[in-house]
Amino acid sequence: MPRATRLISIVDDDYSVRRALGRLVQFAGFSAETFGSAEEFLRSTALGLTACLVLDIHLSGRMGGFELQERLTTDQIAIPIIFITAHDNVGTRERAERSGAAAYLLKPFEGQMLLDALEATVG
Repeated sequence: MPRATRLISIVDDDYSVRRALGRLVQFAGFSAETFGSAEEFLRSTALGLTACLVLDIHLSGRMGGFELQERLTTDQIAIPIIFITAHDNVGTRERAERSGAAAYLLKPFEGQMLLDALEATVG
């Protein structure tokens, strides 16, 4: 399947991060949609089309990254998740690992790190 047909959804409450990651993903040949909150992503048509979710763990609003992942699991929606965070600690890292995340990236990270994680996840 060509990369352009694989949708990468990016959920981060920081507009500049969303914009930069969206451009990076599109430059690499994927389709990208960005969302400012977990709730916005859940209401979108992208939900059923997403090949991989790049998800900030700490989001403003009622639902954070881990809560979104739990909601997807409860709703039986299987989407590989690459967690991103600027707030690294042992507990958060261990929770991401236990959750079955495809990758865990600490902000700021090199763009190639995300592209490598996407390649390993969706090809």
